[in-house]
Amino acid sequence: MVEIRSSVWSLMVVFLTALANGEDPYRFFTWNVTYGDIYPLGVKQQGILINGQFPGPQIEAVTNDNVIVSVTNSLDEPFLLSWNGIQQRRNSWQDGVYGTNCPIPPGQNFTYILQFKDQIGSFFYFPSLAFHKAAGGFGGIKIYSRPRIPVPFPPPAGDFTILAGDWFKQNHTDLKAILDGGHDLPFPDGLLINGRGSNGFTFTVDQGKTYRFRLSNVGLTTSINFRIQGHKMLLVEAEGTHTLQNTYSSLDIHLGQSYSVLVTADQPGQDYYIVASTRFTSQVLAATSILHYSNSAGSVSGPPPGGPTIQIDWSLNQARSIRQNLTASGPRPNPQGSYHYGLVNTTRTIRLANSAPIINGKQRYAVNSVSFIPADTPLKLADYFNIPGVFSPGTISPNPTGGGGYLQTSVMAADFRSFAEVVFENSEDTVQSWHIDGHFFFVVGMDGGQWSDSSRLGYNLRDTVSRCTVQVYPKSWTALYMPMDNVGMWNIRSENWARQYLGQQFYLRVYSPANSWRDEYPIPKNALVCGRASGRKTRPL
Repeated sequence: MVEIRSSVWSLMVVFLTALANGEDPYRFFTWNVTYGDIYPLGVKQQGILINGQFPGPQIEAVTNDNVIVSVTNSLDEPFLLSWNGIQQRRNSWQDGVYGTNCPIPPGQNFTYILQFKDQIGSFFYFPSLAFHKAAGGFGGIKIYSRPRIPVPFPPPAGDFTILAGDWFKQNHTDLKAILDGGHDLPFPDGLLINGRGSNGFTFTVDQGKTYRFRLSNVGLTTSINFRIQGHKMLLVEAEGTHTLQNTYSSLDIHLGQSYSVLVTADQPGQDYYIVASTRFTSQVLAATSILHYSNSAGSVSGPPPGGPTIQIDWSLNQARSIRQNLTASGPRPNPQGSYHYGLVNTTRTIRLANSAPIINGKQRYAVNSVSFIPADTPLKLADYFNIPGVFSPGTISPNPTGGGGYLQTSVMAADFRSFAEVVFENSEDTVQSWHIDGHFFFVVGMDGGQWSDSSRLGYNLRDTVSRCTVQVYPKSWTALYMPMDNVGMWNIRSENWARQYLGQQFYLRVYSPANSWRDEYPIPKNALVCGRASGRKTRPL
């Protein structure tokens, strides 16, 4: 307790100093992570709660705010939180994955010091260790634009967060044991919307008013489709980018992705179904919530509206229609289109192919034939302290090898301020979803078949959306342009959590030889040290 009080006092000193120096505002959150009984599908399970809540508390902040999250781990095992889509500019120390951070030991506290630098939009946080994500511990993040920065739509009458995704009735420890035994997970038991099964959640609206819904797929294995009975959705944002304002009757949300839509309550005053259902699955699971008009004259009636199921072309065409609003301001007052990504020459091409090899008799997943295994020390700490033998840059090829899968702590080297073409290639029959920490990228193309040099002829080099999570359809490819503009050790992973857990991830070491605070912040004073870094000093107090 003395340690926690000392930490809080130090942060208050930082806060008061910041006020005196006119820094960006600070927002403080104090979280206690515990196990607790939850019943999301009517069966008692052991869930991960934050301050007794499932899902966890929401973070609301404004562009450039400093967000201080003090986390006490009251579980009986190590724990880490990561921040899906938060770029951690110059600060991979706060990324919250095992490649960058030591876990918070049971009974101990760690304080994340984040800055939502030059970001707006809708994101979420989640637990990144030991298949904890299957037990909860996730929550929404809203980053509002600064005052006087124009937003390309009128202020909505309300702002709702929807965290939807597949769910299993088995505890996360049982699911982890299945994977550790070298087997695939079973088919999910259902879908949840904000931690509840069908009709467990109600959103109340006033007739004639417009509301913002922030939608995230926080599931483990399955893409979903989202729709609201009798209502259209105006897409306005995708993971921090203002989009062209296209209207959709339903929207595919792949694993790890986030969107914002505007919905106008322009129908007769009654209740309507909000529906999330699985995509590309032979058995279709669905969950519903209720859109309740405050002047409602009746409850929901009839079956929930159906949506697309296995249609890949439908989803591909919708994905291509999601484009960047070139004239809208982003987190800064300059228009999003002022960065002409299509005119920047790429300095290298990285091709990444997913696969599902059997290694040592067990099911594993791989990228360019490498199935990632965690080192005994976080890679970022090993890099900082020059600890040999933990990892080597270049332990994953930048191209598919075509060989059999093998185990390796895989790290790819990248130069600071390079500009890469990244191509995800999927020869499997299932849709993939990929996330890159610490960066945004431009989705310049996606199509079926094998990628080749001639595929570049079809790239969108003008107004494609920029984001941090992207899908790759079966027997297809997806191409990105990505500025390597953030020094650090960054996780590139499958957002299918079973695949991520069983090796479909690696780390990108973006390196600057300058060793300057202008490129990367120094190691935090409160950084935890573990593994071969145990006993090392961070910085003088």
